[in-house]
Amino acid sequence: MLSNCLVVERTEFTNAELIGLLIEGDELAFEQVFKTHFKALHAYAFTIVKDQETAEEIVQALFLRLWEKKETLDLQTNLKAYLYRSVYNDSLNYLKHQKVKLKYQNHQVYQMKNESDNAANRVQLSELENQLQRALTELPEQCRTIFQLSRFEELKYQEIADHLNLSIKTVENQMGKALKLLRLKLVDFLPLILMLLSNHITF
Repeated sequence: MLSNCLVVERTEFTNAELIGLLIEGDELAFEQVFKTHFKALHAYAFTIVKDQETAEEIVQALFLRLWEKKETLDLQTNLKAYLYRSVYNDSLNYLKHQKVKLKYQNHQVYQMKNESDNAANRVQLSELENQLQRALTELPEQCRTIFQLSRFEELKYQEIADHLNLSIKTVENQMGKALKLLRLKLVDFLPLILMLLSNHITF
C-alpha cells in the first residue's frame, strides 16, 4: 500500500523534480517518463520516417541513451520538449543516413554495371579483332595490301598508288571492294564497330 502511494506521489513531480530524479537514477521516475511519452513519441517518429519498426527503434534508442547518460543530462527546456526534439533530430539523421546509403548503393551498382559492360566490350573487341584478321586473310592480296596501307599505315590513296605503282583509280576501286567484303564478313560486329569507332578501322 505504501509503495502505491509513493508511485502516486511521484506522478505529481514538477518537470524540474522529475529531471532531478532521472539524473539521480530513479528507476520509477524513468519508468513514468517512458510510459507517459513512448506511444506519442513513436507516433511522431513514424510521421517522419514512415516505418513503424524504425520509429520504434529510434524511440527505444532515445530512452536507452537517456538512461545511460542520465548523469550528464543538460536540459535547458522541459523534458517533453527535449524528448520530442531528440526524436526529431534522430529521425532526420536516420533519413540522411539512408539517403547516403542509397547513394552509395546506387554508385556501387553503377560501378558494377560499368565493369560488366567494359568486360563484355573487351571480349567483343577481342572477337572483332580475331574476325577481322580472318577476314583480311580471305581478301585478294592486292585488296588486302591496299586496305592495310590505308587503315593501318594511314597512307593517303595517292601515297598508296605511288608506293604500289598503281593508278589512284585502282586504289579507290580496291578499297571499295575491300570495305564491301569486310562489311559482309563482319556484319555481326557492326554495332560494336560503330560504338567503338576504332582508331584504325573505319567502315
